[in-house]
Amino acid sequence: MKVLVLGAAGQIGQMVTNNLLEQTDDDLVLYGHNVSQRLKNFKSSRVTFVNGDFLEFDKVRTAAEGVDAAYLSFVAKPEIITGVIDALDKADVKRFIAANVPDLYQEVSGPFQTWYRQNTGLTWQTDLKKSADLVEASDLDYVILRITWLYNQENNTKIHISEKGEPLTEAQVTRQAVAQFVVDLLTNKADYHRANLGLGEPNTQFEKPSFK
Repeated sequence: MKVLVLGAAGQIGQMVTNNLLEQTDDDLVLYGHNVSQRLKNFKSSRVTFVNGDFLEFDKVRTAAEGVDAAYLSFVAKPEIITGVIDALDKADVKRFIAANVPDLYQEVSGPFQTWYRQNTGLTWQTDLKKSADLVEASDLDYVILRITWLYNQENNTKIHISEKGEPLTEAQVTRQAVAQFVVDLLTNKADYHRANLGLGEPNTQFEKPSFK
């Protein structure tokens, strides 16, 4: 299998790349700003670097040619989402995993709700809701990931998944857990298709993240 990682230089993008190289035989296309230098530690026969901006849609389409799945590791505005979906369609890529934020559907609930909305605003009124709508309206085999507040903790891959329409109550989740879940989606260990999921760490129904 061949996987395109869009925004590969971000923390989760790098973790996903590392996990795919260690856990699979997949070939990777790493796309982002100056990734050939920033991610040169990943240089191998299985890795292709494409230096580009996310508004260079022709370049994204070229990078997507011949790949089986694409992972967008950052939360993108509608302009980028529209271009990426079009690029994937033209390259005949079906599997698409896209990061987003919680509360697109006013689903953040419990003790965490007040702090979250004070610190992020009303996300269901932002363009990020439209970004999710665009993905859902596509013909892609998508998974949208609404990811709660992130922190790092090695070897902590505990994750709680909530479906669209269910409350999201977790205040935090590790980048390591999100990265492993993305890999599980790409390898079909996690069987979700045309799904919109909330991601949090079990038993973190706090008023705010523990690291804040």
